[in-house]
Amino acid sequence: MTQQTVIPQLRMTNAERSLAFYVQGLGFQVDWTHQFEAGYPLFVQLTRAGQTLFLTEHSGDCQVGGAVYFRVPDARACCAEFTGNGVVSMGGVVDTPWGTRELLVTDPDGNRLRFASDV
Repeated sequence: MTQQTVIPQLRMTNAERSLAFYVQGLGFQVDWTHQFEAGYPLFVQLTRAGQTLFLTEHSGDCQVGGAVYFRVPDARACCAEFTGNGVVSMGGVVDTPWGTRELLVTDPDGNRLRFASDV
């Protein structure tokens, strides 16, 4: 896989809830966290299978309702993994007219995460 050159950033409103979803549900690892001090908004870097994502509680960084498109080797394998971890997909795995196989999940804040592989 080539080195990722862009890191998407999504807004979270409750770090505890969001991190449980991303770590236990989707299999991301927490790379690092930052808070200016206790009680301040949290900023987190997560990585899963070489793909990195920022989550932020800072209201000025971005708004909830974002979307990220992840290219993965096998969308069906992702679906099986996520389902086994209790994550419910939006309609299961579908084959698209443009030749991809895609799985859509939403995080606790309504951000859309699409995992896609070639058919």
